[in-house]
Amino acid sequence: MQARQAWCAGIAPERLIWDGDTQAPLAAATALDALPPRRPPPQVDAAFPALAAAVACHTDPQRFALLYRLLWRMASGEPRLLARASDPDVHRLRLLERAIRRDSHKAKAFVRFREVPGRPDHFIAWFEPSHRIVDRIAPFFARRFAGMRWAILTPYRSVAWDGEALGFGPGGHRADAPAEDAQEALWQAYYANIFNPARLNPTMMRSEMPQKYWKGLPEAALLPTLLREAGPRVRTMAERAPEPPRRRIPAPAPEAPVEVQGLEAVRVAAAACRRCPLWEPATRTVFGEGPADARVVIVGEQPGDAEDLSGRPFVGPAGQLLDRALGELGIDRSHLWLTNAVKHFRFEPRGKRRLHRNPEAGHIRACRPWLQQELAALRPDVVVCLGATAAQAVFGSGFRLMAGRGRWHALADARALATVHPAWVLRQRDPATRDAAYAGFVEDLRLLREAMPG
Repeated sequence: MQARQAWCAGIAPERLIWDGDTQAPLAAATALDALPPRRPPPQVDAAFPALAAAVACHTDPQRFALLYRLLWRMASGEPRLLARASDPDVHRLRLLERAIRRDSHKAKAFVRFREVPGRPDHFIAWFEPSHRIVDRIAPFFARRFAGMRWAILTPYRSVAWDGEALGFGPGGHRADAPAEDAQEALWQAYYANIFNPARLNPTMMRSEMPQKYWKGLPEAALLPTLLREAGPRVRTMAERAPEPPRRRIPAPAPEAPVEVQGLEAVRVAAAACRRCPLWEPATRTVFGEGPADARVVIVGEQPGDAEDLSGRPFVGPAGQLLDRALGELGIDRSHLWLTNAVKHFRFEPRGKRRLHRNPEAGHIRACRPWLQQELAALRPDVVVCLGATAAQAVFGSGFRLMAGRGRWHALADARALATVHPAWVLRQRDPATRDAAYAGFVEDLRLLREAMPG
């Protein structure tokens, strides 16, 4: 805003003094608000605002002077300035922007949450970034750990997520975060076992994981020993007698799940499920959630990325759309039991992302006993199936969702309603089509509202 006012007032870059250490970075003898505009707002390269937003997070005290100088030059007759990589100002801009990207990447890689003693499901992380990047990285952690209650403390700023919104505050001290938690011994044992000395490159490791971050990483305590023992371990591996390739042994057929009584017993048994391959890449089994006396059960298809990481159903984008629809209908989510037909997240790795893949018929069959035991323990009056996978798990493989949605179907001890999954609504690309899909989704759920007491 100040740069825009300065440009409109016709103040050349050399006439301004920028203070890079304050939130109001411009120091001038005359208040800019008092200067009459002499020309229209500046026209700059479309890529410049995003670059400027990143560079403004840098700690270089000259960053605002650099940004205003570039704005002045682009608006004064050099519209293609950013394309000239050899220009000193542009070169400096790219270096600062690259430093912010690297610092943001390090934060995402090396932030370690520790559970707050006496407060289950509340976590705090201490991190020391090189630049002022907390506001830039906070949305990433809100998406990645949507089901957790967490806070990230840095020396200059803090951010907290309460499950619904981000809140920002002043910086803190390392002593404000827990020093360790009960999970660290398990993580250290895992890290020590997957550490491959044959692939060790200390120079590259310190480049990608600088030692300034080690004090915040539980596994860092093991690194000196692992580095010291790497040479002997590699020699032992090289001297080991070669072994002939082993014949692949077919995996045994999945065992039938143990019949148990009560929701907690089913939850514990499902957590150890190995009836299909989905458990291997997934983080955890995502069991149902809600009051044990719930009269309505909502069955989704499978956990998504946010659910897999948090261990809670319907906390990602689809869950937020479901919450919106329930809220419009006056249905309190806390009175419902929410679960999924398939309890593990099926995905396809794509770079750093995990892309959702629909479960197959074998996955649905393997998980059906858990859903059946869940429903038997709850004995609900109403079951709502969201999506084709959920409907086929409840009604059978012959059920056709689009033909049977939006009306009641009879089960042995309950009534059941089928509709689309909220993720299907979100996948509609055209806004008008998405709005129509959402309206149809809400209309289907209106039957549930009419069936509920009160």
